[in-house]
Amino acid sequence: MSQTVNFPLFADGVNLNQQELIACQSLANAIPQRHSKVKAQLAGHRGSNIKGRGMEFAEVRQYQNGDDVRTIDWRVTARTGKTHTKLFVEERERPVILLVDLSYSLYFGSQLLLQAVQACHLAATLGWHAIKHGDRLGGLIATESEHLELKPRNRKQGILQLISGLERIHEHQLKHFDRQQTEPEHLFKAYQRLQRLAKPGSLIYIISDGQDFTPQCQQPLTELKRHCDIRSFVITDPLRQGTLALPKQFQLPIIDGKQKRTLNRGGYQTWLEIQLKTQNDYIAMLNKLNIHTSLIDAGQNLAQQLEVLR
Repeated sequence: MSQTVNFPLFADGVNLNQQELIACQSLANAIPQRHSKVKAQLAGHRGSNIKGRGMEFAEVRQYQNGDDVRTIDWRVTARTGKTHTKLFVEERERPVILLVDLSYSLYFGSQLLLQAVQACHLAATLGWHAIKHGDRLGGLIATESEHLELKPRNRKQGILQLISGLERIHEHQLKHFDRQQTEPEHLFKAYQRLQRLAKPGSLIYIISDGQDFTPQCQQPLTELKRHCDIRSFVITDPLRQGTLALPKQFQLPIIDGKQKRTLNRGGYQTWLEIQLKTQNDYIAMLNKLNIHTSLIDAGQNLAQQLEVLR
């Protein structure tokens, strides 16, 4: 894949299709490896915080000296007249859950991609990376009008349900952009749903721009952080970061997901300050919860930003 600022494979920057999300598999394969102290006997590449036996039933065999009496299968023992015990295997697949925020504020783009498209590319890349390492993949895609819950599933089932959900909801958001609904607490409700979806020990990736984050969201996030590993990615845009080169005088029409406006130089500076404050407040809250946060630029191909996914 080209490392220049070009559209990703099969992408046009606005629409979304399965081909471009499937192509994110090559990005997942190119993510730099992270050095860890993983024990050799574990199948996954990340340690798990899951507490308890973490075992699933495998088979029944005759009891042998040293077997745990708590695992005796009394039904088989009664039927055969010989003591039998249950065997279990270690559950080695870690649930990885992606919370993908596709609120209308992410349907903004000044240079290469809509932020929503970049969010989907990132989600697909992290999803491919998870199944590559033998994890179970699930997700929660959140908008103002819908929360699509995807329970963790194995291998390709997990990534295919994610790709299908991202494509469908993104298309719905584009079609209904002019009739967008206002639901100030939709992300709070998404985090509440995430609490029910994520089992202790899960690895959670939060993909959002932070624009619709409210103080109420902190409570469910705090609870999740107690039992799960959480990492956050904030989707940005050059215009919202103040990194896009602009002439001294301009009239810039924008739609920032909430309203249409035309910005001149002074208006843009005021608007930019608000954008940065919202983003910085969101990141500060995540830092307070000790949630590692990285910025992902929608004005740059994700292939050029893989280092931050390490």
